Amino acid sequence: MTAHPAADPTDPHANDANPYGGGDPYADYRGGDFPFTSLVDLADRRLGAGVIAANDEFFAERENLLKPTPAVFDPEHFGHKGKIMDGWETRRRRGTDGDHPFPDDDAHDWALIRLAAPGVIRGIVVDTAHFRGNYPQQVSIEATALPGSPGPGELLAGQVKWEELVPRTPVRGHAANGFEVTVERRFTHLRLKQHPDGGIARLRVHGEVVPDPEWLDVLGTLDLASVLHGGTVEDASDRFYSSPAQLIRPDHSRKMDDGWENRRRRVKGTNDWVRFRLAAQGEIRAVEIDTAYLKGNSAGWAALSGCDGDPADEASWFEILPKARLQPDTPHRFRLPRAVTATHVRLDVFPDGGLARLRLHGDLTAAGRAALGSRFDALGG
Repeated sequence: MTAHPAADPTDPHANDANPYGGGDPYADYRGGDFPFTSLVDLADRRLGAGVIAANDEFFAERENLLKPTPAVFDPEHFGHKGKIMDGWETRRRRGTDGDHPFPDDDAHDWALIRLAAPGVIRGIVVDTAHFRGNYPQQVSIEATALPGSPGPGELLAGQVKWEELVPRTPVRGHAANGFEVTVERRFTHLRLKQHPDGGIARLRVHGEVVPDPEWLDVLGTLDLASVLHGGTVEDASDRFYSSPAQLIRPDHSRKMDDGWENRRRRVKGTNDWVRFRLAAQGEIRAVEIDTAYLKGNSAGWAALSGCDGDPADEASWFEILPKARLQPDTPHRFRLPRAVTATHVRLDVFPDGGLARLRLHGDLTAAGRAALGSRFDALGG
């Protein structure tokens, strides 16, 4: 686990940010460059994640934790309970009486988070943006894996086993606090604790989806590239304007930056591309390429190639879809003349430009289903 330690662990205010002084509220924000943030956010509300319970949300609602956008700050925004913050904020805890005004050392507030899909967590960001003097002194994070759709009562039952991912650790105010996670298990839910109280703007939980193969069995035909089925981006030529990982989201694009857009390519004879690893070995029967909301900047042409095995072996790649002309702001559907078996695909766009979504419809092969089942079982509790 990696994090930003307090400048002086003996000073309880060492991690405070300066009071807001006007102007751009992000001007003095302490960000971070964490390598795991290129992975899917398993706590993305748009993928199905949610904050299902919290013991206290007096000042600001727990649901704000999973908003996909950065937290906003309005210095004039007050309500009947006080300053309205774009995050999850609890009331100030107190001790037992006037002689003991501070809360006990083990006092804390908590929130239960349902991940969008079972997954292995590689890193967590606890973002305290705009919480300058009212952020928690420390945080800790635990995880568990339960089948179905358990409610708060089931998650908090005594027999549920929670595994510590982030031990009780100081965090900085108005900052992105990153924690690398090395636990090699799949989880479905998190318990976020703040000690003893305070506010957190956003929670991001980056990792790899590990889908339940029994669920995929009943679906029949599925999108083999979908992030919710275990598809992932392995590499890309350009991530200038937006992440290519958005191409394999299960929803529909809602605006121009909700897909993948690269910078303008100026070198003739080159093109932009993205390489994906599929959920497992599968047979692709149909392809969808959507340029929704991309009008003057959509890709001009696209081609798709596949690999069944080692993507580093250039000789193993073969054509799935020849170069096809694309229209702006349009879904394109291609039925393949025969099913194609692959573990990886590469999407090439010519010469550059944006795409909204890519879908690869097909089925898992017997070998792919077996490999997926073995991984799911191996990462269990």
